[in-house]
Amino acid sequence: MSVKTLKYIKAKTSNEALNYKNNIRNSQFIAGGTDIMVHKIHGNKVFDCLIDLTGIIELQQISKENDFIKIGSCVCLSDLACDDLIKSEFPALSEAALSVASPVIRKSATLGGNLLCENRCIFYNQSEFWRKSAGYCLKCNGNICLATGGKKKCFAKHVSDTAPVLISMNALIDIENNEGKKIMKLEDIYSGNGIKPLLLEKNFVLKNILIPRRKNINTIFKKLRHRKTLEFTSLTSAVSIDKYNKIKIAIGGIAPKPVILNINSEIDKETIINETIKKTKTVNNDMFSRKYRKEILKVYIRKSLDELYK
Repeated sequence: MSVKTLKYIKAKTSNEALNYKNNIRNSQFIAGGTDIMVHKIHGNKVFDCLIDLTGIIELQQISKENDFIKIGSCVCLSDLACDDLIKSEFPALSEAALSVASPVIRKSATLGGNLLCENRCIFYNQSEFWRKSAGYCLKCNGNICLATGGKKKCFAKHVSDTAPVLISMNALIDIENNEGKKIMKLEDIYSGNGIKPLLLEKNFVLKNILIPRRKNINTIFKKLRHRKTLEFTSLTSAVSIDKYNKIKIAIGGIAPKPVILNINSEIDKETIINETIKKTKTVNNDMFSRKYRKEILKVYIRKSLDELYK
């Protein structure tokens, strides 16, 4: 039996990477590869060519730029977590980066990869043998959502740990696509569609993440998982308050995209908790039950608000 060789190209600029992507059929961008390659092994992604972005120097830097901290998308999570500037100005982001996977994986996994990682579900993220035995779901060309029994919507959950923190900090992203370069809100790239979780077109390079510096945002990060290493999140919460006393809450790990609430700080704590629970519609697509995650979410929001108002 012949084994198909996987082609590999290392781009030196984002423009060069886009040109490769536009001209090579069935190609895939890669940086750390900790998510992409697992999906390939499981048969969830099929591609013939890898276009490596880690040779693009500008994507591996952290710097101050005007009123923003600029973080290149290929900065690995271990470097992000240990960076003095990030620890000083955005400690919750450092904490979120340290919560991802294991120390070995964090040395390869990148911030951009974590923000763009594929949605997950216990019925989908299995071997091909398992999926064939259990029955194919909507996310792998089946005709039913195995988590809900519905036939119209995939509820594979958004599992990035850094995304909720960055969204709560009003982060922006700098992308380059076939139309040129543009800056947009990070929260605007997620679709809420478990099958196609990103609203961005297929061929784009996520270049930088931009975090505003002058809003004096204080953020509390919480995460639920079975083990403190390796496990993807079952629930991630980030609660921020800025110098204008505006509260922003971003919840991950329970829905096909981050659940976001902008709240007036004059509202009492219990109302904030109830509004958060009301807006989050958890389904049974995780090892922890829907009911348990909802109860833990209440605990996380209450503790986060307590810490913010110390």
